[in-house]
Amino acid sequence: MYKKILKMIKRYDAIVIARHIGVDPDALCSQLALRDVIRLNFPEKKVIAIGTGSAKFAHIGKLDKLEKLDHALLIVTDTPDKRRVDSVDFSQFSSVIKIDHHPFVEDFGGIELIDEKASSACEIIMKFLMHTKLQINSSIVELLYMGLVSDSNRFLFDSSTPELFSLISYYLDKYPFDLSDCYQKLYMRPLNEVRLEGYIALHMTVTEHGLGYIPITNEIIHEYGVDSASAGNMINNFNFIKEVLVWVTMTEDIKNNQIRISIRSRGPVINHVAEKYHGGGHKFASGARVKTMEEAMKIIDDLEQLLIEYQSEVTDNGN
Repeated sequence: MYKKILKMIKRYDAIVIARHIGVDPDALCSQLALRDVIRLNFPEKKVIAIGTGSAKFAHIGKLDKLEKLDHALLIVTDTPDKRRVDSVDFSQFSSVIKIDHHPFVEDFGGIELIDEKASSACEIIMKFLMHTKLQINSSIVELLYMGLVSDSNRFLFDSSTPELFSLISYYLDKYPFDLSDCYQKLYMRPLNEVRLEGYIALHMTVTEHGLGYIPITNEIIHEYGVDSASAGNMINNFNFIKEVLVWVTMTEDIKNNQIRISIRSRGPVINHVAEKYHGGGHKFASGARVKTMEEAMKIIDDLEQLLIEYQSEVTDNGN
């Protein structure tokens, strides 16, 4: 599969690299790293990474302006379904490659490199680079490391296998960079975001079955001086609340006329609930976008029912 992808990259003079709407570090870093690798090895090619950016991640790297390229190859990273691909008209591309670590949703009609067990799209690209022997550098490896660290939540998830640590060790030994600086790029935050996190902790509703949730209205977003993506990006900061098994942020996004739903779990499988509301993701980390808070509360009701069933199964199994 790796050789097929490399052969396709060599075949095209114009390449566009995209990812999902609602950018996060793994999506952004995987597309930027892949763009920079192709540019480094094939400087004669026109290669652009596109999508709506976020001020929160502007320090990670700069995206390119969207432009129409004739007879172009599209590479989509970190995205399982077409409707969630940011700023792309699939009809404009001659061939498509998907590189993803989410559960399969749909075929993009081209090469599909999917590894559900991978920690991140960045991990898959690391493996691709190792097997194809393309020239890389420390800046590219730093991008891939940032995406991997972010999506594994600093190696807290089950995807953090001995194989993954061996892979990272190989790259850190061969292409060293300033780890302290890398973590500052990922985790340094303005005071207003820290205060918003405090607001979430104080106002989160927690049900008797272990569901924690909070609506973040446009008024709250303005009061704390953040953008609509900030609350959703804080979801992993609430992983270890003893009384909470599933937790949700519901953030009003006035600009795009939607409510951003971020869901995390420490037990119940939640992605099928997100899929019911045109979202999706991993078993324990998913999201969706709905039009109203009323729809968002339907997700809350479904998750509460899921928890009731989950706890009943746990009791029946004697745990």
